[in-house]
Amino acid sequence: MEKAALLKMTGISKAFPGVKALDNVDFSISEGEVVGLLGENGAGKSTLMKILSGIYTPDAGDIWLEGKKIVLRGPKDSQRAGISIIHQELNLLPHLTVAENIFIHSLPRKGFSLDKKRLFLDAERLLGELGFDINPKAVIDDLTVGTQQMVEIAKALSFQSKVIIMDEPTSAITEQETAKLFEIIRSLKEKGIAIIYISHRMEEIYEICDRVVVLRDGCNAGGGLSKELKPDQIVSMLVGRELTQIFPKRQGTVSQEVVLEIKNLGRKGVFENISFQLHKGEILGFSGLMGSGRTELMETIFGVEPISGGEIWIDGKQTKVRSTRDTISQGFALVPEDRRQHGMIGNFSVTHNITLATLKRFAGRFRKVSARREREAADRHISELRIKSPHGGTVISNLSGGNQQKVIIAKWLESKPRILILDEPTRGIDIGAKSEIYQIIQQLASQGTSIIMISSELPEVIGMSDRILVMADGRITGEFTREEVTPEKIMLCATKGGEV
Repeated sequence: MEKAALLKMTGISKAFPGVKALDNVDFSISEGEVVGLLGENGAGKSTLMKILSGIYTPDAGDIWLEGKKIVLRGPKDSQRAGISIIHQELNLLPHLTVAENIFIHSLPRKGFSLDKKRLFLDAERLLGELGFDINPKAVIDDLTVGTQQMVEIAKALSFQSKVIIMDEPTSAITEQETAKLFEIIRSLKEKGIAIIYISHRMEEIYEICDRVVVLRDGCNAGGGLSKELKPDQIVSMLVGRELTQIFPKRQGTVSQEVVLEIKNLGRKGVFENISFQLHKGEILGFSGLMGSGRTELMETIFGVEPISGGEIWIDGKQTKVRSTRDTISQGFALVPEDRRQHGMIGNFSVTHNITLATLKRFAGRFRKVSARREREAADRHISELRIKSPHGGTVISNLSGGNQQKVIIAKWLESKPRILILDEPTRGIDIGAKSEIYQIIQQLASQGTSIIMISSELPEVIGMSDRILVMADGRITGEFTREEVTPEKIMLCATKGGEV
């Protein structure tokens, strides 16, 4: 017998100038249920959850909680009703303690002063009930992202939340922290708390969600019990078409020509004795757990950080890399892991972000940059990479994550790189945009660009790479060809640090 819904949203519609974000959307969740809310970037997930958390008011539709119709005029109404949201970008005050963050909305007072003794006791009791081993007096800035997430959960439960929304909760935490988070979600389920879980990672949906609801173009696109749905069925709901081959077929063959050779490279306290070769037109995958040293290795090769030992050879010649200027002049490009912090300037236009790394090319007489030539170059990339943007003058922060990533790739393609380093190129991107980025990567490789791709997603690194290197504790612990690799072999090397 089906459980009665704890929360129901019926006929929800919301429009912004020129855009219908939601059109007659229905959503429900029961006590102790985990529902995966899926959809491509721009499908309407965020708008629906902002309505539920009181940030937006719907143009039409109703919200029912425990059988009663409720009206949410702001975030405080939502919190009072027992609905909490844990945003992807955690919303904690970094210089305050754990206890102060948990009870920031209702700090206990003794007269006109803060009752610190009661504050820390209350926080200790709540953290203990949840099984969180966190010091309530610790400052937020000193905690890992995974631990900060636990503080957000404790804060949500201090409101006596009945429904908790988790937006991409594993996007910035380690695999061990993810396992801990899933334990916490299961314990919350047992307490009868309903969890709305937003994620692009299919394996997480199957592991933690009881049911999925899919949105596409602001409308309901399907759903069902996760155990009864096959991945290709979910993908079809997400993108509105069959994606029989998410990873495109490899075009052409890898050349024997070595364009980059790393010999016994080291950076003190980070990695040591790293040696590998990269061939022309090869996609070389780097796998490993967070903290294994992959990103730091690529930053060092690119010239962001200095080496403490070893050699870098480009086209058979030993090269001194003193800065990124040296590597860029040699035809290197790096698309960084954190696109918002290091890959783009959020308040710049799409055009200016695309031409940022190659401005000299657009300079005419007296070093004046030609706006017309910038526009032409940007429009070419917008067309070729199918970047969904009204025009090149659109501010990049207004684009979806997948389109922002395409702009950053376009920026480096404009430099015509011979060696392209991609660090987590599809993190936080919906499956349709992922498929398009995979097509771009394969096309570049078939044209002779040599690509190094770091990825924490095993299907991605296996599906895209010609050869895979695995890192653990700052060392290369395994090497596999496309034909011999398996997820088990990668994980053994990534966790044990022993060669297979």
